[in-house]
Amino acid sequence: MPFQLTADAYGKAQNRLMRVVRETDRHEIRDVTIGVQLRGDFAPVFLEGDNTDIPATDTMKNTVFGMARTDFTTGSIEDFGKALVTHLVGNSDRVASAEIHLVEHPWVRLAPGGVEHDHAFHRGSSGDHDAWVTGDGDSFTVKAGISDLFVLRSTGSGFKGFERDRFTTLPEVDDRILATVVTATWTYGAQVADYQATWQGIHDTLIARFADHYSDSVQQTIYNICTAILEGFPEITEVSMTLPNKHHNLVDLSPFGLDNPGVVFIATQDPFGLINGTVTRT
Repeated sequence: MPFQLTADAYGKAQNRLMRVVRETDRHEIRDVTIGVQLRGDFAPVFLEGDNTDIPATDTMKNTVFGMARTDFTTGSIEDFGKALVTHLVGNSDRVASAEIHLVEHPWVRLAPGGVEHDHAFHRGSSGDHDAWVTGDGDSFTVKAGISDLFVLRSTGSGFKGFERDRFTTLPEVDDRILATVVTATWTYGAQVADYQATWQGIHDTLIARFADHYSDSVQQTIYNICTAILEGFPEITEVSMTLPNKHHNLVDLSPFGLDNPGVVFIATQDPFGLINGTVTRT
């Protein structure tokens, strides 16, 4: 046969879970998008159409929601991912491993009159909590991250000294807006006692380091943030970041007889710079 199935997996994507924790009058909510992918002895399904004893993707969806009742309250999404992996692998002889991708979307309590409400919330903007949990039920690989975190500095950033040729029109600047949407991922090299607390600590470190230095480039800022995370969290082995440069260009107001001392900008959408960096512990 001139063909060979070299890789395969299947699962259920975009399982949108809202879990309300009602253990007291002060409710907690967990808004999570969950994807499931299984790997195992699935070649006969692809090659022969033999579905004997394979889990249906609808069953995977039901497993997510069923286990959310008993295994997901105030713990971390990483721990819920481990519980799902253990169940999905242990429940079928055909499944060798499972990968669970979880994205928790933040909500913040409303505080009318400065008093936090027990069961009213608004959607937060502090970034989604991502997690990838892969395992066979006995051992696990855990990665986590932050996505859709919008941050901006109105000063303290520049870009100078870059190569110039006949196609270069960008002026050098030593004071510009630095705006981006953070995507960061990291790998845990050891078991973590409290994934939620660790994620929050890394989130806070990222925010602090973004703001605490003069940025000569987005590249430099990526390296500064990644090294701060590795220095502060020895359980992390590697950090990757992607920062799109959301350009804000100074508007020339001279045709209107007006100056513009760095106060009026046009926010552009496309195209934009896209900078990636990974820092690994040596």
